[in-house]
Parts: sequence; C-alpha cells; structure tokens
Amino acid sequence: QVQLVESGGGLVQAGGSLRLSCAASGSIFSFNAMGWFRQAPGKQREFVARITNGGWPNYPDSVKGRFTISRDNAKNTVYLQMDSLKPEDTAVYYCKGLTYSGGSYYPSDDYWGQGTQVTVSS
Repeated sequence: QVQLVESGGGLVQAGGSLRLSCAASGSIFSFNAMGWFRQAPGKQREFVARITNGGWPNYPDSVKGRFTISRDNAKNTVYLQMDSLKPEDTAVYYCKGLTYSGGSYYPSDDYWGQGTQVTVSS
C-alpha cells in the first residue's frame, strides 16, 4: 500500500505563499489521480485540488486562480503551490490518492494521516 506524507505547512501572513509537498512511498500511478483536501476546525473536510495521471488539474472556485497543483512522477511527489493566501485557507491539508468510479473521483481509502497545518494570519 502506498503511503503518503504531507509537509510544507506553516504560519504565513495573508497574501503570502506556501508550497505543500506530498511524498509517496510508491508509484503515484497506482492511483487514478492525486488530490489535496483540507479541514478547518469545526468544519467538514473539503476538496482543494486534483491532478489526473495525465496532468489535468481541477479546483473548486474557492481556490481557483490562487492554488496550483502539480506532480513530479519521477519523484512520486505531488505539490500544492498556494498563493494569495487568505485567513479562510487556515486548515489541516491532506494529500490523497484518488480512485475514478462512475464519473467521479473518490479518496482511495478512509485513512487520513496527520496532514500538514497551514495557518494564515490576518
């Protein structure tokens, strides 16, 4: 089973940038796509970004134009470049392998690791 480890979180002022990394213990092609999710205190986990094995990205409107997902297949690593950060981006960020089924992508399993904390101060 491929293990994923997130890193790169931290404290940043509003308007600043961070780059998150997700290192996989095996091939990220074992999934149909890779995704980033986040969960803020007291809120449900939400989708942040997705990149298919073909390199096609997808974002929700809340981060579109500010966040960029990318992947280095040779390094089995996925990145999330976050620019123009806002206080509402504060959350724990998680990387997940995704499975494609019935026209949608889903987390490949129910295990959510520790993630990496992103805190944006106003």
